[in-house]
Amino acid sequence: MSETLYRKYRPRTFSEVVGQEHVVRTLAGALSTGRVGHAYLLTGPRGTGKTTLARIFAKVLNCKKVKNGEPCNQCDSCLAANQGNFLDLIEIDAASNRGIEEIRNLKDSAQVASMAGGYKIFIIDEVHMLTKDAFNALLKILEEPPAHVVFMLATTEPHKILPTVLSRVQRFDFKRLTPVQILQKLKYISRAENIEIEEEALKAISSSADGALRDAEVSLAKVRAIAGTGKISTELVIESLGLIPANYHPEFFGYLVSGDRVSSLNFIQRMHDSGVDLENFTKDFLEYSRKVLMAKINPAVLTALGEELPETQLAGVLAHQIDGKKFIRLLQLFTAARNEMKSSPIAQLPLELAALEFIE
Repeated sequence: MSETLYRKYRPRTFSEVVGQEHVVRTLAGALSTGRVGHAYLLTGPRGTGKTTLARIFAKVLNCKKVKNGEPCNQCDSCLAANQGNFLDLIEIDAASNRGIEEIRNLKDSAQVASMAGGYKIFIIDEVHMLTKDAFNALLKILEEPPAHVVFMLATTEPHKILPTVLSRVQRFDFKRLTPVQILQKLKYISRAENIEIEEEALKAISSSADGALRDAEVSLAKVRAIAGTGKISTELVIESLGLIPANYHPEFFGYLVSGDRVSSLNFIQRMHDSGVDLENFTKDFLEYSRKVLMAKINPAVLTALGEELPETQLAGVLAHQIDGKKFIRLLQLFTAARNEMKSSPIAQLPLELAALEFIE
């Protein structure tokens, strides 16, 4: 069985990590100065590299041949960590091991010295899933940790962690990756794997990942499996992943701005009849409209955020036909429409009403 793309191309050194330079810089600095803390909290959206960075940090701590702050990936400790069988690196999924007994077992394990005489590292993923009793047990370990132990806690929901635990860890907030950052990594993987794919197809995957590189890598693997040895087209990506074609958003935007009721309603009905998920379309349309608004205010803002605006020329022309207040009204109407779709007996009705109200 072949290795999945996201596992095969998971970063093994700090320099390979994409988009979290602020975290890498701080962790690498702590390692170079020897000021290693006993507990860290890595927070942020899924698929942004929290567990990956925790593993790299653990490798450097126990690497026998650290060079320029990076693990050598050649010594016994590094090789064992890369293969997932390093005994001094213990990973716990708190989503399925959330009780007090599991934390008590962790505490007992923490008291035992490292097998290799270095650090023993505990990575607790989805730590917010621990029960209150389990959190209290973990708190006792964090208050008086053995000198040879480092805890790396990872979560997507830091607000669910007890304040007493938060006060005893160094917190790092991970950012969503930009579509441009994800696109560059996908291009690298495509070249390495000899995947023939259109650039627009890669852009579609990058934009649909919502800042999660891992999701994008999984999507690339999926479309490769569907395409086989053939070239992967943008159409195949859109169909396979259930994405909305990029030209839909500027087309609908144009009907709204020009006050074309008939075309607006026909467009919505056409989408519904073709099986497009209208709630998903509205979400993407709001994101598209937000980008048009940002481009209208200051095009440099989009570039600074690493985002792109599909159909730039069309959007640029249309943006001049709508003032700021009306633009805000558009965003408000379609945000409300998306919320109403969840309970509407007729799927397309909230979208139709929002279009008509905006044009009126």
